[in-house]
Amino acid sequence: MLTLLNQLDTELFLFLNRLHVPWLDPVMWFLSLTKVWIPLYLLLAGWVIYRYRRLSWVVLLAIGLTIVLSDRISSGVIKPAVCRLRPSHEPDLQDKVHIVNDYRGGRYGFVSSHAANSFALAMLISLLVRKRRWVALFFLWAILVSYSRIYLGVHYPGDIFGGALVGIMCAYIVFKAMQYLPCSYRPLLGKSEM
Repeated sequence: MLTLLNQLDTELFLFLNRLHVPWLDPVMWFLSLTKVWIPLYLLLAGWVIYRYRRLSWVVLLAIGLTIVLSDRISSGVIKPAVCRLRPSHEPDLQDKVHIVNDYRGGRYGFVSSHAANSFALAMLISLLVRKRRWVALFFLWAILVSYSRIYLGVHYPGDIFGGALVGIMCAYIVFKAMQYLPCSYRPLLGKSEM
């Protein structure tokens, strides 16, 4: 069964990775750079401070904790435990993978930290904000960032799916933990508007 799943994952990866066009290479490269996310994080932090005023530190702490948790679980626990080669390092796929800027990533790829972190943020925002347009925007951002990793040839779709699950679970755990805050912090839990 695991062999069949791996084969299907490889075939889906090759199909998606081949959907490349020259003008899209720099776009996907740009989306995949974590430093590009800094303006998004700064805008989000500014909105949180504006919206929550004196309680903003709790939301910012929750966001930071969610991202650190998802990143450490994906990169520090799962990748070294599973040791699944990235497609860019898989000897059988060397001449089949579309690579951009000769970037091949680290040796192991399951699960994707990019997917874990972006989906963690999207999920936490969706649990806190509950406004469709903002939830849709953050999940669209997470999907684009995650797809960029397949496009660049450094992750299988299964890596992305696993990373998204890790991120979503981390956000849910942090959100549930926030429910144990004292009553004065309860307005933070899902009643805000953007």
